[in-house]
Amino acid sequence: MNLIRVDDFSLEQIVYIFELADLLRHNPTLQLLKDRTFILFFPESSIRTRITFEKGIKDLGGHSILFPPQTLDKKEALKDVAGYMENWADGIIVRHPDISVIEELSRYSGIPVINAMTKHNHPCEIMSDLYSISKLKADFLKLNYAFVGAKGNIGRSWLEASQALGFKLYQISKVGYELANETDTYKFSDNLKETVKFCEVVLTDGIPEKLRNREYIDEYQITSEVMKLAYNNPVLNPCPPFTRGEEVSEEVIDSKYFVGYDFKKNLIYVQQAIILFCCGIDPDRM
Repeated sequence: MNLIRVDDFSLEQIVYIFELADLLRHNPTLQLLKDRTFILFFPESSIRTRITFEKGIKDLGGHSILFPPQTLDKKEALKDVAGYMENWADGIIVRHPDISVIEELSRYSGIPVINAMTKHNHPCEIMSDLYSISKLKADFLKLNYAFVGAKGNIGRSWLEASQALGFKLYQISKVGYELANETDTYKFSDNLKETVKFCEVVLTDGIPEKLRNREYIDEYQITSEVMKLAYNNPVLNPCPPFTRGEEVSEEVIDSKYFVGYDFKKNLIYVQQAIILFCCGIDPDRM
């Protein structure tokens, strides 16, 4: 099975992936990928996602072969690239700006293709964040989530997750930067202070260049004062790399509201679980 978007998976499948992540957290070196090889396409600038995919595969006994994403931009048809890679690999993990490249590769590939980030979305990151939130708040699917930011790959993935899992997502930004038309699970507001009052989880993304001005920052920056308005012991989960003094204030990152750097430790286990699920590997049968 491929992972291109979060809502490619059902609620039941995502819950199962989280159960696999639980198993891997307590048994981090199970050799479930022994003698399996994965081809990775990552830019040099990738830090967290690349480290956790490479280390995650190695910890489970597998091997990875790394290429820059531009390798997929050659004249050779992706259908032919996929056909050859099937001879030597058990899965393909791709970070590429253009989601259509990953979609086309998955269309022709006989082995799983996993989207490790595009300009359109970032599914593994958001699934990992949800898993970590579930460890902080057991009723995580019943919470209201505030995504403070313009439309972009992080916001779209949170939207995909809300569609797959059914939780309420409130986007807060300037009018004209909506992620989609409103639905039962997605609402838009341009009023930060009023909307966070009924949200338990506050999410942010970097501010795009065209909105990076003092007026926008003053209106939509997350500070401790904003977090005090949020509901029922709220948490702040800014998407890294975040910029202190822009989407988040300097002091709020040092406050009790910030989920902390340990929050991302689970990225490795969730990505390992995604690989196992996409490859159809059942630990109970190993």
